[in-house]
Amino acid sequence: QVQLVESGGGLVQAGGSLRLSCAASGRSFSPYGMGWFRQAPGKDREFVAAITWSSLSTYYADSVKGRFTISRDNAKNTVYLRMNSLNPEDTAVYYCAARDSGTYYRRADYAYWGPGNQVTVSS
Repeated sequence: QVQLVESGGGLVQAGGSLRLSCAASGRSFSPYGMGWFRQAPGKDREFVAAITWSSLSTYYADSVKGRFTISRDNAKNTVYLRMNSLNPEDTAVYYCAARDSGTYYRRADYAYWGPGNQVTVSS
């Protein structure tokens, strides 16, 4: 079992920045690919970004490419999501997840999830 807890969300004005953190505990964090998803009110949970265990590869949704950066520190069992140039469409609950197998884009390929962290971007 891997326990995940997100932090760093909050209220920010359009154009601002936030950095989300996801701390892992339990089983070793290192072998897992990690991802960030988000869910806005009334919408499905969608893929945002992912990173391989080695950090050699990263993946982004088109909507955040060039604005968001995912990174990880395996020594600290933590994955980060740096979000720049935020706009109101980025308002959502953000979830980190540990990938089990398969793709990096599908919710079903992630075995462990955090409880989520609210990000609100005001216009």
